Amino acid sequence: MVRNRSVAIIGTRGYPSYYGGFETAVRRLAPYLAEHDWSVTVYGRKGATSEEGADPRVTRRDTWGVEGKSVSTLSHGLTSSVDAAIRRPDVALVMNVANGFWLPALKARGIPSLVNVDGIEWDRDKWGKAARRTFMAGARATAKFADELVFDAEAIGDRWRRDFSVTNGVFIPYGGDVPAEMPVEPGLVSRGYVLVVARFVPENTIGEFLSAVEDLAHDVPVVIVGSSGYGGELEESVAELDARLENVRWMGHLRDDDRLNSLWQHAGVYFHGHSVGGTNPALVQAMACGAPVVARDTIYNREVLSTTGRFCSPTPTDIAAAIREVLGSPSLQEEMSTGARSRAIYAYSWAGVNARYEAALRQLADRKTS
Repeated sequence: MVRNRSVAIIGTRGYPSYYGGFETAVRRLAPYLAEHDWSVTVYGRKGATSEEGADPRVTRRDTWGVEGKSVSTLSHGLTSSVDAAIRRPDVALVMNVANGFWLPALKARGIPSLVNVDGIEWDRDKWGKAARRTFMAGARATAKFADELVFDAEAIGDRWRRDFSVTNGVFIPYGGDVPAEMPVEPGLVSRGYVLVVARFVPENTIGEFLSAVEDLAHDVPVVIVGSSGYGGELEESVAELDARLENVRWMGHLRDDDRLNSLWQHAGVYFHGHSVGGTNPALVQAMACGAPVVARDTIYNREVLSTTGRFCSPTPTDIAAAIREVLGSPSLQEEMSTGARSRAIYAYSWAGVNARYEAALRQLADRKTS
């Protein structure tokens, strides 16, 4: 009889949470592992999860931490890692290189670690110099102490091999699901509006997109989904546009997957301005929904979209021009929609993503017990 393996998932807000990409991945992965005879514990933060949609087979443990933009990940990662070290699962799945500092605590207890390195956090404009240095130090610790690395894009793996001389690492992207056909959001017309779904941070090209909206919103409805999470100038700018321009609708942070999928399914253009990071989960889900995508021209976005999207430079003029080109051609919209959905099914299904994670975790757990 095969012994059930155990895994601790560290570094997210918990399960189930609807905050970001890591949380989306854990919502899909944790039940999958439980279904495949794993004992699964997901560490999280008090008040950051929902009872709705929780799989009873997944154990949830909240640990203490200091809330704040720069210290929450580090503090919660520390307390989660210490608790996991005491409980000694067969393997730990650790999300975010900021938790690389705590990998020695797991290693000292004989717990192998699989670490999703996320994007290149030290390149993000939202972080100050101290935070960037912290992420870089955490990345070095991750490169030194992790037993195996996960790169969510091939380009991220190339960067790590170049910058940290690592030889270990597997490519596991984010996934997407093709949803059932959803009704159009009330007040909108299918293929008649522009959509953006993003956290309000500079590297997501939100400022430039908002400048483009000043032009677009004269004759095109624009739907904005997201927030900064901490207020600030970009969020104030979105609120001002929403109040001033009739064609702008700010919906805030949406945790309703059906409404999000509907918005992507029926968008005339989905603008994806993310510039730092690997495979972005919002982009993959937009593709699975068949959204025609105009994306900021980056190595990561080109890797994911391949030939199915349109690319532009991060200037208001180029953003508006690319969006208007796609909006003005129903045949181009249909071609892009079909291509994006097909690529998502082929390269970015959750079934394939979960299977790759399970295989990597199983290999580490079996190596420990062999």
